Amino acid sequence: MKRVAILISGGGSNMVTLVDSMQGDHPARPCLVLSNVADAGGLDKARARGVDTAVVDHRPFGKDREAFEAALNEVLDAARPDIICLAGFMRVLTEGFTRKWAGRMLNIHPSLLPKYKGLNTHARAIGAGDAEAGCSVHEVTSELDGGPVLGQARVPIRAGDTPEALAARVLKFEHQLYPAVLRRFAAGDRTPVMLP
Repeated sequence: MKRVAILISGGGSNMVTLVDSMQGDHPARPCLVLSNVADAGGLDKARARGVDTAVVDHRPFGKDREAFEAALNEVLDAARPDIICLAGFMRVLTEGFTRKWAGRMLNIHPSLLPKYKGLNTHARAIGAGDAEAGCSVHEVTSELDGGPVLGQARVPIRAGDTPEALAARVLKFEHQLYPAVLRRFAAGDRTPVMLP
């Protein structure tokens, strides 16, 4: 049984779908939900599901990302995860951190990678006149949103779409895609999941 740590910064909607999916014959179980924000709403949701939680606030570390990540690693090493899932974790991780967890760390990104790495993905897709948007789950490497893609879900862009309306529709697919990829990944299968 694989142990999964989930890193969040906010409400944790993707974390909830991951935790709730890890039941029955699933090859993994959650071992920790870790946040860099002490009052992140997802922490209470994790506790309500019986999952251990921890906080490593990035602010006392200032611009010293290595020191922040050393503190993160201390907590993670104690939890002994086999897999780390980033689920709305709003800190860019250094090459040292990504190297330590290489091949064991997943992230979900709200675009059809390699398009629109970084922020404001929905506005950028609409602004470019794209016919579709979506989300991707990828392995985390030192390149921002640049690791191998393990799953994608495509969502049509409608006439008159706002970034907020598109984001809400994409989020529903994030909640389907991430658990599907995690289940496959935890079983040792890196074949991409494509929805729909």
